[in-house]
Order: sequence, then structure tokens, then C-alpha cells
Amino acid sequence: MADEHRWLRYCALFYALGLALHTADHLRRGLDVLTPQVQWAGNLSTAVGLSVAVVVIVGHRFGPMLAALTGIPVAVGVAAVHLVPRWSAFSDAFPGAHNTGVTALSWTVVLVEIVGAVAMGVAGIAIVRGQRAAQVRST
Repeated sequence: MADEHRWLRYCALFYALGLALHTADHLRRGLDVLTPQVQWAGNLSTAVGLSVAVVVIVGHRFGPMLAALTGIPVAVGVAAVHLVPRWSAFSDAFPGAHNTGVTALSWTVVLVEIVGAVAMGVAGIAIVRGQRAAQVRST
């Protein structure tokens, strides 16, 4: 079980790195290229993601459950905002982006964030499932 928790921490660190780099890329590109909806969704996602990453990294007992609940939804949300062609006010689409400062670096850091969030979610799910199976076996 200690190995699973260690992997969850690595995943949380990888996600936090991607989140920090993605945020820095937004600052580099300028916040004026974002709609208010993207800014608010991004701020909410960042607050949730950073909070969960910290809870996981410090080894709090709710870390795996929070990672399981938030990792994949955060990844899907970030992917919907950035990887899908423009679809709404909640879009900061990288495909077809013109004059918004999107570079190869932008693509790289957003993919690091997405992969990190998925990995953190999957690792959290694995731990939670293992804990539940252990509870069932012990009863």
C-alpha cells in the first residue's frame, strides 16, 4: 500500500508541475485573450487542483478519495477548454488559435497538466478500490 501512496504523490507532483507551467503560460500569453468564463473556470479548477495536490502530497487520509473524485474531471475540463476547437465562451481553443500566443510550449504544458490530472485520478481510484476491497475482506 505504501507504494501506491508514493505513486499517488508522484502523480500529484507531476500534475502540480503541469498546473504551474500552464498557469505561467497563460500569464505569458496574456489574460486578455481569455473570456471571463474561461478565467473563472480556470481559477476554480486551479484552486481545486492545487488544494487536492497539496492534500495528497502531505499524505492526508482523504487524499486518495479527493484525487479519485477530481483528477479525471479536471483533466476532461482542461481538455475541453484547450484541445477541442472553439465551441463556446468556455473555450480557449488551441486548434486554430491565431494571435493568442499559443506555441508548442503551450501545447506541451497543457498536456502535462492533463496527463498528470488523469494519472492522479487513476492512482486515487486504485487506492480507494484497494481500501474498499480490504474492508470487504476483513468483514
